[in-house]
Amino acid sequence: TSAAMRDTATDELKHIQEWAVGLDYREDVYKAIKAYADMQPKLAGEEAKLLEETLRDYRRAGLALPKAERDEVERLRKELSNVSTDFSSNVTKSQKALKFTKAELDGVPDSLLSAPGVKTGDDEYTVMVNVTWQYLAVAEYAKSEAVRKKIVTEQHSLAMAENDSLIEKILTLRHQIATKLGYKNWADYQIEVKMAKDGATALAFEQKLNKGLQPKFDKELEEFRQLKVKETGDANAKINIWDWRYYAEQLKKEKYTVDAEALRDYFPMKSVLDGMFTIYQRIFGLKFERVEAPYKWIDDLQLWAVSDTKSGEPLGFFYLDMYPREGKFNHFAVFGITDGKQLADGTYQRPVCSLVCNFPPPSKDKPSLLQHDDVVTMFHEFGHAMHDVLTRAKFSRFAGTSVPGDFVEAPSQMLEAWVWDKTVLDSFAADYRDPSKKIPQEILKQLKASKYAIYGTFYRRQLSFGITDLVLHTQVDASNVKDSMALANKTLSETFLPVPENSYLIAHLGHFVGYDAGYYGYAWADAIAADMATVFEKAPDGYLDVNAGLRLRNEVYAVGNSRDVNESIEKFLGRKRSIEPFLKKIGVE
Repeated sequence: TSAAMRDTATDELKHIQEWAVGLDYREDVYKAIKAYADMQPKLAGEEAKLLEETLRDYRRAGLALPKAERDEVERLRKELSNVSTDFSSNVTKSQKALKFTKAELDGVPDSLLSAPGVKTGDDEYTVMVNVTWQYLAVAEYAKSEAVRKKIVTEQHSLAMAENDSLIEKILTLRHQIATKLGYKNWADYQIEVKMAKDGATALAFEQKLNKGLQPKFDKELEEFRQLKVKETGDANAKINIWDWRYYAEQLKKEKYTVDAEALRDYFPMKSVLDGMFTIYQRIFGLKFERVEAPYKWIDDLQLWAVSDTKSGEPLGFFYLDMYPREGKFNHFAVFGITDGKQLADGTYQRPVCSLVCNFPPPSKDKPSLLQHDDVVTMFHEFGHAMHDVLTRAKFSRFAGTSVPGDFVEAPSQMLEAWVWDKTVLDSFAADYRDPSKKIPQEILKQLKASKYAIYGTFYRRQLSFGITDLVLHTQVDASNVKDSMALANKTLSETFLPVPENSYLIAHLGHFVGYDAGYYGYAWADAIAADMATVFEKAPDGYLDVNAGLRLRNEVYAVGNSRDVNESIEKFLGRKRSIEPFLKKIGVE
């Protein structure tokens, strides 16, 4: 799509969102629902939950307030919606091209250097900082610390000029709305409807994990530092934020003989997709069929129909939009297009979603080759697509991924475990030049060990985002909002590694809008995911066990949020949930 069309769509989105906010303030509708509730109708299950949560949402919108105060909340919410759209648009639009010589990119893999559009002169290579796979190729492999520092600093500064003032505006509006509605802060407002229930519980969970990981994090940083000492000859070398990815890769190579770049040969895009489809079709009892898309926003867009294997019943559709392009959302996500719901005539509206990715595109002489981390991402995101498509909720507000924000990642994070299993990998991972060659057991064993070896670093980075998010949404109000950049950078630096000078990562963190006071949900959900994975680990056929897969489909995906997710988790597990598998997994005693 063109920049002009994207700008027009953004403007129209603002109108739609203002209209959507306004729906909460239809007093005639509210009064009708309230009158119905006052009659104390005998409802059960999904209907009872719908009425209860609809009344709760009206309260959270301010319908119980005097009219003048209610009108003010509506005005503030519409303003917040507009400013939030601008923030997200700036994140998507933000671009930064850095030019390097071949010598400066010493160590960087050929998969980047030979990629379309990267070689822009005789000895000139242009790297797009905002394109995730290009950024990571340099941050993880460039031998030059100056080059790593340059690209990481630029990545931490994307959209900073455009979004700095918007962040202040957004934080102020969020705090005003929360306090006018009777909440202490935005975190309490947002988390009330999630599993954690309030900001203090979420923050305590993150801080406890943060503290528990300290010994492992310190040990890992010292291992990275020793590698840097060896490479630079500087006995006093320290690990900076632009070093950790590079030395994590060096550690994998030296200590665990894992070459992530060489492993790409085992993961051509088509084989990964075909293999993943085969696995998901098997364990969930599904059939995927490629169909002609009625409308395409890009030429290589794919549309797939999903049906039930036994009954042949159509269940829904998913699109695949796999490669980066200018102006595209630059991360990985599943976006719902049509929600599943029961229609008035008793038929079911089939859900449609789109898997939007930014994997390395194919080159002239090679297919798109994925890193193992990319395959992890693929299985994770496709889990969200399954959550959307397999819904059987009666009402769209409960359909698919419309579950509490601190649970929504759990099923997908659980599915990441599949790509660490030898049986699963052997079903599709093979050298694209010689498909008889599979990943050797020893390499997979070392890959697992290398993953565990940097868990402390990985999780401390995740926790730095989650804790910063909660600190901003519990400690910032109109009186100190001008200090929000300093507070964010201080928290990020204390929890992980000192951020580059004059940078503001939050300005480019898309989660600031949409996952606000919600980033903690990744760790919260991961604790649930590790527990859920034990069901497959103990099953007769392991990760390919059909009975366990159907239990996941029926007890979690199909019901969505039509019942309390705690009940869904326990029905899937067959017991109360436990945090022990998660603590064991990440190395916290």
